[in-house]
Amino acid sequence: MAHLAHYKEAHPLPFVITHWVNLCAMICLIITGFLIHFPVPLTMGIARGIHIFCGIVIFINCIVRIILAFFVKSAPTGGTRKVVKDYKTWLPQKDNRHQGPQWVKYYLFMKKDHPLSAKLGVPQKLSYLLIPILIILMFITGLCLWTPTASSGFCQWCLGLVGGAMSMRVIHYFGMYVFIIFMFIHVYLANVEGTEPTKLMFFRKEHGGLVYDPDKHVIVGEDTLDGKE
Repeated sequence: MAHLAHYKEAHPLPFVITHWVNLCAMICLIITGFLIHFPVPLTMGIARGIHIFCGIVIFINCIVRIILAFFVKSAPTGGTRKVVKDYKTWLPQKDNRHQGPQWVKYYLFMKKDHPLSAKLGVPQKLSYLLIPILIILMFITGLCLWTPTASSGFCQWCLGLVGGAMSMRVIHYFGMYVFIIFMFIHVYLANVEGTEPTKLMFFRKEHGGLVYDPDKHVIVGEDTLDGKE
């Protein structure tokens, strides 16, 4: 089926940078997390150091991304260069809030095509909203396990809430698997209709397709730039 055009306005450069930082930090956290849980001789100290550093980086990056959403504009949908404040595109929009069931059927291969409207499918939007929450929760659980901060009043309260350091360690450890599962789901959802969105995000490569008017909520033509940057 035809797809909406992929323009740089959908992913402004500041968001591309925070996405790269997020990806690199998350991969490092997962690798070092396994090394900490399953110690390898001579790597424990290095793994802990990198893990703590990347945990702080991904938390700060998350906060920066949230703040930027209220100042940086992005396209509310594919197929248009019109932009709005990015936070307005976080939740299912007028264009697609009613399309959830259709998107689920498409992702599960129960439907051959998907709706053409708004930025990201409904399941994508909802799953992405959970990531900042998960990052913040993982940061808090990490602070509760890190010796310099574990004795603080807040961390002690959190530890008491879950039943102690061992319970917190279990929560932190299995939270890592949530990240891993999300990464696989994210890659699938982002590329299920083609790799053009990934090429745009990573290489700033635009791709032609249908042109969409976000004000009138209709397809108004087709852009045949076909991969030109």
